[in-house]
Amino acid sequence: MRLDWEAVYLDGRSAARQPATVRIGRTALDISLAATGARMLWRYGEIRQTQGRYAGEHVRLERGGELSEALLVRDVAFLSAVRAAAPDARLHDPARRRFRVALTLGALASAVALALGIYFVALPAAAGIVATRVPVAWEERLGAAIVEHIAPADARCEDEARQARVAAVAAAVLKPAAPTPYAFTVTVVNSDTVNAVAAPGGAVVVFRGLLERTDTAEELAGVLAHEFQHVLHRHATRAIFQQASAGVLAASIVGDASALVAFGLEGARLVADLSMSRQAEAEADRDGLRMLHEAGIDTAGTVAFFEKLARLSGGSRRGTFLNSHPAPEERLATMRALSAAWPRPATRLLPAYDWRDVKRMCDSEPPPRSPAR
Repeated sequence: MRLDWEAVYLDGRSAARQPATVRIGRTALDISLAATGARMLWRYGEIRQTQGRYAGEHVRLERGGELSEALLVRDVAFLSAVRAAAPDARLHDPARRRFRVALTLGALASAVALALGIYFVALPAAAGIVATRVPVAWEERLGAAIVEHIAPADARCEDEARQARVAAVAAAVLKPAAPTPYAFTVTVVNSDTVNAVAAPGGAVVVFRGLLERTDTAEELAGVLAHEFQHVLHRHATRAIFQQASAGVLAASIVGDASALVAFGLEGARLVADLSMSRQAEAEADRDGLRMLHEAGIDTAGTVAFFEKLARLSGGSRRGTFLNSHPAPEERLATMRALSAAWPRPATRLLPAYDWRDVKRMCDSEPPPRSPAR
């Protein structure tokens, strides 16, 4: 067994590092300084180990009080040699490092599993609970702030006559939902983005790019019914909360609405970027179609519009309604089946109105004076 080891000695009074040789004895370490030949005996009862328990650390032994002497040994095998020669020495067992590493890795894995559980299970569950309990006034406040961001005043298409046509379609769709706690509004934005967005509180934003792709009032009605259902089911509110940290959820519980609005603007800067769950989309599809049916609006228009968007996208959903409202073939099949199960109504929405006119809402050309019916 090796008894002599190279070391560095520090006297505790200066920064000088003195080369030394350490010989392991049964009751003490015999230290010899290379420069002066001075010798010291460190009894094991006087020694405390302050480093060398972790991989990559030198062994550091200290003796004394505030200005303690120190002995540095590079080779961790020194500890094993001391323990073998002097079983009573209270020094770290290097063999425990493997156990420590395994314990550390196990603790890390547990921490990761806990974090994932909180993120994917606890926070979504808490978000669902909180979303059902926040007051409508809070949703309206958050929704107004978000709409102000994605639909600033100078980007809105505010042709009053054409806006009245859109409002008439919205009112017809909302008939079966009355009474509702939400004051629904529809804002058209002058952007070629093919999308529509439902913000918390009842605000719906329709981008010009989508409006221009509708060919009938019934097609717009289908989009609005889908978005209204997202509001009524609080899907956007829940999605925002699911992106929130535990601190924001706690703020919501104690009623700190200002913190929540700030988060809504920061964490959901564009509500269009929020990805609704498959369940949320299925609910909006199903209940949106049912809403149209109960309002006496032909649901075939909704199916036709979704099919049209699927064709126009050419398989790419980037920047389109299908980006935030995915419509795989199975969803279209479900919508076709639901629509086919109901009889088609005898009347159309706005039958005397040329729908091509409303698609020019963002143009400067004034609309014709024909009355809406």
